[in-house]
Amino acid sequence: MAEAAKKPTGTAYQPSGVSPSRRAGRSYTIRLWSVRHSRFLEVLYNLFADLFLKLHPFWKAVGYGRAEKPVKFIERNVKGLLFDCRMCGQCALSSTGMSCPMNCPKQLRNGPCGGVRANGNCEVEPDMPCVWVQAWKGSRNMEKGDAILNVQKPVDQSLRETSAWLRVTAQAAKAREAQSQEKGAAK
Repeated sequence: MAEAAKKPTGTAYQPSGVSPSRRAGRSYTIRLWSVRHSRFLEVLYNLFADLFLKLHPFWKAVGYGRAEKPVKFIERNVKGLLFDCRMCGQCALSSTGMSCPMNCPKQLRNGPCGGVRANGNCEVEPDMPCVWVQAWKGSRNMEKGDAILNVQKPVDQSLRETSAWLRVTAQAAKAREAQSQEKGAAK
């Protein structure tokens, strides 16, 4: 009986209700691969963003609203596989070392909570490396790695389950059009 009452020494605190099996092993492995290869994915992302911007006349003709459903389907599957994306609609991957901050159990957008364990793991899920520790590692590989220092806006829940790709493209196209109008007015 006395032996059963003894607590094992040297074990990490495990909060109740937290299961390491919650994360699928394969998706978690791919998520970590994405962070390790953040420089390659940054280049790919920039090429993809340029392509989407070149397609702006097409998106505009079809209608961004109509394009939302098929683009969102592709975005969900691609980003879901590579980054374990939560489809917040406000993607910050390009500034967080290709580590999705929405994978943080607390869904923090601007750095770790202060409860990061000494081994770099999450305080809520002790077997999981802190999303922000991974983000910092990934950002150090990236050309624009200091973007991680920019403060992110809080998540706008009304944008959840919408395409960040289309939103970023529409915003970039609008900025480009405003810039060309300013140049035209200056002449």
